[in-house]
Amino acid sequence: MWYYEKKLQYPVRVSSCNPQLAKYLIEQYGGADGELSAALRYLNQRYTIPDKVVGLLTDIGTEEFAHLEMIATMVYKLTKDATPEQMKAAGLGAHYANHEHALYYENAAGSAWTATYIAAKGDPIADLYEDIAAEEKARATYQWIINLSDDPDLNDGLKYLREREIIHSQRFREAVEILKEERDRKIFF
Repeated sequence: MWYYEKKLQYPVRVSSCNPQLAKYLIEQYGGADGELSAALRYLNQRYTIPDKVVGLLTDIGTEEFAHLEMIATMVYKLTKDATPEQMKAAGLGAHYANHEHALYYENAAGSAWTATYIAAKGDPIADLYEDIAAEEKARATYQWIINLSDDPDLNDGLKYLREREIIHSQRFREAVEILKEERDRKIFF
């Protein structure tokens, strides 16, 4: 079903080992507004969305998995050479004790990912507004991580991801307008 090209959507580089940045970035891996939550939300919602926009949710949901892979690569590169002492100093001592350097779906505070992060109301317009909010929250989080980072190589990838969140938000806004027109003409609702 899938053809896998062993290449990230956008190159991921980091300048040096930095577990503190990894701790912040893990929010986009397993946090409520992170890439896993977005991918699962959109791919789930597509079953109750009108055909006119189902492809949009499929495309963006699939792209979010590519973003998840980029975040995983960033976190791995930021922590792969970290000593236990560095992990502890970065606030990742409990993570190290439970997972060593392995990735685990959790947020920056160390709380495990949960399915309660996924919203699905069944009303297409309500769900799309939720999706717009999710993209805007992810965009803001990327900006805040960029503000905390002094790694120009990492920031390059983060800026790419931030811009993709903006594009996704715009596409969802366009879909809302399409569905509002259809609703007003009483086609889907």
